[in-house]
Amino acid sequence: MTELDPAIKSRGAARKHMAALPKSDLSQGAAGKGGLTLPPVSGRCGSLFLLTPRKADPMADPENTLILETTRGKVTIALKPDLAPNHVARIKELAREGFYDGIVFHRVIEDFMAQCGCPKGTGTGGSRKPDLKQEFSAAPHVRGTCSMARTSDPNSANSQFFICFGDAGFLDRQYTVWGQVTDGMDAIDALKRGEPVRNPDSIISMKVLADL
Repeated sequence: MTELDPAIKSRGAARKHMAALPKSDLSQGAAGKGGLTLPPVSGRCGSLFLLTPRKADPMADPENTLILETTRGKVTIALKPDLAPNHVARIKELAREGFYDGIVFHRVIEDFMAQCGCPKGTGTGGSRKPDLKQEFSAAPHVRGTCSMARTSDPNSANSQFFICFGDAGFLDRQYTVWGQVTDGMDAIDALKRGEPVRNPDSIISMKVLADL
């Protein structure tokens, strides 16, 4: 996933950084060190809408619900196959193979997002499966949104994903939204911060509800 400028340590710094960037940097993101990346933090991070995710629906579709056990608690994610059928299929396939079990949250940025899904724990790796073609949609990046990480190539998503802490509308239509946290966002809020994170939190297990 393309990395954010490591100099960005606060929302104020993000605003100053963005003001100095050419428009091309805003659309493509800053180049990372060979890993997957997100574009630079937008000034919009200064106006976070801390929407509380809805509680898990007892009538939720088990085949399209993920249960994550993390070092900070349980998280429930509703998958969105209507928005990104191929990405949802990939996430479920990897979850059923146990790929995400033990994977760390290697990059967690305050007021922005928590990223994971790299088997190397550095943001430079992915699964052995082929990269996916983008499935961008009009779905907004808000608190609890689960979206796929990628390089500057729109069709490079593989296994890494991120969960938004708040509104991140500057990512809309540029990253594939595939799910939404419906319960346990407090566990995501409690993740250790860092770029990279020292002694990072991790996903203990990630299962499809239909398999439990």
